[in-house]
Amino acid sequence: MRTLPNLALPALLAMARLCAQTQTDPCLAQPEAQRWSVYFQSTGIGDLHPGFPAQYSGPNSLPDYMEKRVSWTGTIFADLRLTDDLDVVINPEIAAGRGFGTVTGLAGFPNGEIPRVGAATPTLYLARGYFRYVAPLGGDAEMVETGPNQLAGSQARDRFTFVAGKFAATDFFDNNTYSHDPRTQFINWSIMDDGAWDYPADVRGYTVGVYEELTLGQWSVRNATMMEPSVANGPLLDTHVTKNRGEAVEVERRYTIGSHPGTVRTMGYLNRDGGGSFLEALHNAELTGTTPTLDGTRRDGAVKYGFGVNVEQELTRDIGVFGRYGWADGKTEAWAFTQIDRSLSEGVSLGGRFWRRPQDHVGAAFARNYLSGDQRAFLAAGGLGFIIGDGALDYAPEQIFETYYAVPLSYGFTASLDYQHFVDPAYNQARGPVSVYSLRLHWEASWRPH
Repeated sequence: MRTLPNLALPALLAMARLCAQTQTDPCLAQPEAQRWSVYFQSTGIGDLHPGFPAQYSGPNSLPDYMEKRVSWTGTIFADLRLTDDLDVVINPEIAAGRGFGTVTGLAGFPNGEIPRVGAATPTLYLARGYFRYVAPLGGDAEMVETGPNQLAGSQARDRFTFVAGKFAATDFFDNNTYSHDPRTQFINWSIMDDGAWDYPADVRGYTVGVYEELTLGQWSVRNATMMEPSVANGPLLDTHVTKNRGEAVEVERRYTIGSHPGTVRTMGYLNRDGGGSFLEALHNAELTGTTPTLDGTRRDGAVKYGFGVNVEQELTRDIGVFGRYGWADGKTEAWAFTQIDRSLSEGVSLGGRFWRRPQDHVGAAFARNYLSGDQRAFLAAGGLGFIIGDGALDYAPEQIFETYYAVPLSYGFTASLDYQHFVDPAYNQARGPVSVYSLRLHWEASWRPH
């Protein structure tokens, strides 16, 4: 047990005055700020889709015969506090496996653990490596629980945060309590995230940039400038940041209804990259009498912009609901994420207390994805994006239903069964419907000072 040293009487009197002025009790022992932590996660997902009806198939179509796929990732989350306000995060990661087809054929892809590069051989890379500085601005102290890339301790309610290095844009933007982590929650791309946000990232989902956040009471404002890939869906990031970069701004408002918390997030973004123009590609094809291609229309500094709204609300301690709406201008091709120009999703998360299994949880959600008129015309004429393109298009919105059931097991393991149903996959009424069945096994462990 820690005891007070032999302090001078004036210091003790000053502490007593502070207790009276703030109506708090600093005399009570506060936990020491955690100096370091190491967490580990491992996630394996097995996917299967049976054969399904298709009037025709193209280069980027989902194969209409049965496929089985397995993916696996392992990540070390290491966080070291350098000073009271500065820490460094390092996340080496290893991944193996690939998705259906060549990770093509569905705009809302059914496995959020699959990077768009697929390889059976495990590949090691640096997922995250950044410095984080948090400057206190005042307000009551808040306790921070330990977690991956998060050290336990107290922080000021009002604060400024600055991050520089390698991270995922979705680490800081478009968060949601009920749907944001494909390792434990929904795994469809357009349900776990805003499907219409073509967020800056390399082929594995990470970028390099700077991030800033100001939190004052129940409000937070955050913005970031991030590097884009040098080619669409490419492994290398473009260093010409004066021409090509992604920027995002998000405003978050937290509130309570009764005793139940809720949050509304509104985001706007502007990307400058080397994307090609759908209309220009169609015009060139008309002049030459060929199938439209985005080659020859790509220019540095091509602009793509849009916005998103993200809402979550706790109804009871065991029931939460969420919804997202995303909109992108749809004039230029997707450069980093997927081919969605409008996306609407909503869902519910339930704890297992109702059926006397309080540690279990279940989720159900719907999503509808849409294309802009320019992109529809491009695909209907036989054009190809990097993830969809059937050689023709009988357009309809891509509709997705997903549900999962997660059961915690012993020693940090969680097993989940997941089912997804796609109507008009890749926006094409001439193909599908198709169902996807998944089994997910997730393991977490940690090493940290107590």
